[in-house]
Amino acid sequence: MPRITARPASPTAAVQPLRPATLRTPQELAEAGLVAAATDVEAVARRYAVAVTAPLASLIDPADNADPIARQFVPDPCELDVRPEERADPIGDDAHAPVPGVVHRYPDRALLKIVAVCAVYCRFCFRREMVGPGAEAMLSPAALDAAFAYLANHPEIWEVILTGGDPFMLSARRMAEVVGRLSAIPHVKVVRFHTRVPIAAPDRVSPDLVQALKAPDLASYVAVHANHARELTPDARAALARMADAGVPLVSQTVLLRGVNDDVDTLDALFRALVECRVKPYYLHHPDLAPGTGHFRLSIREGQALMRALRGRLSGLALPTYVLDIPGGAGKVPLLPDHLEDASNAGDTSTGARFRVTDNCGGVHLYPPEDGAA
Repeated sequence: MPRITARPASPTAAVQPLRPATLRTPQELAEAGLVAAATDVEAVARRYAVAVTAPLASLIDPADNADPIARQFVPDPCELDVRPEERADPIGDDAHAPVPGVVHRYPDRALLKIVAVCAVYCRFCFRREMVGPGAEAMLSPAALDAAFAYLANHPEIWEVILTGGDPFMLSARRMAEVVGRLSAIPHVKVVRFHTRVPIAAPDRVSPDLVQALKAPDLASYVAVHANHARELTPDARAALARMADAGVPLVSQTVLLRGVNDDVDTLDALFRALVECRVKPYYLHHPDLAPGTGHFRLSIREGQALMRALRGRLSGLALPTYVLDIPGGAGKVPLLPDHLEDASNAGDTSTGARFRVTDNCGGVHLYPPEDGAA
């Protein structure tokens, strides 16, 4: 299905403030010039949550039908095309949820899905069937108590990852309460926050919220979701700096998306910009099999080729790990480029295994080298 043709911007559009601050309805999107007509996306909006914050809306060029920011956040009729391999719970959260709000997939860490709302709703979200209007905004007090009881009763849990929804939608006061309860569990040593807020609503990252992320005897990390260098506006960079200056380590998560960042130059610019903001690129996710997201997905081979090209031009500090979350709940695996090929002579075990190693320029080398080789 073709993409929506955006309505051309008026000559004064660049200086007119968007009303309301967050666009939530097809009519508001049309009035802002982000879709040609409200009727184009009404069916999508009835099925999946819509929210485009003012900072992100201001980055969109309404005259560019291929705008990478619009592609991430503006509803598209393509989302109604659900493919047979897609599923409502693509990474198998439900199969590993012992109590509401907790996902315990790996032995030493657990997710705490504290809220079910976000500042902005990505069109490729893997939890799109579970978040947004109609979902419970936050765990009830009883459910929250049960979640903390589960975490406290499982001493193998070393790290708790706050996700949702977006945990940065909590007020500073509520965040401090949650972090304080985690710090009171002796075996929980690390808390990680997965958030889009520093990009989508940077003003929410207030000094009070930053302070609330920290507690005694608890190491706090923030994983920021960013997919394109244009998202790192001056306000977003300032929000990231507030956390880095407060001693909170920052990593990033990026989703590899067709039409957004599926070329080497775009990924290069993003990862360099993140490092300049003191954010370590952590994961590059192969897109999950969420319903209606097939138009975003590349092949794994295409992703591996991009990673191979990046490895030849970026510092290791700027390289994330390319990963796939195996459908059904088996967890993440790295999708490494093929640099290694077995070159051993199966009939000769005197010298051990030998490999052909391909360098970043395509040269092939034996490892270990032959005697006398440089």
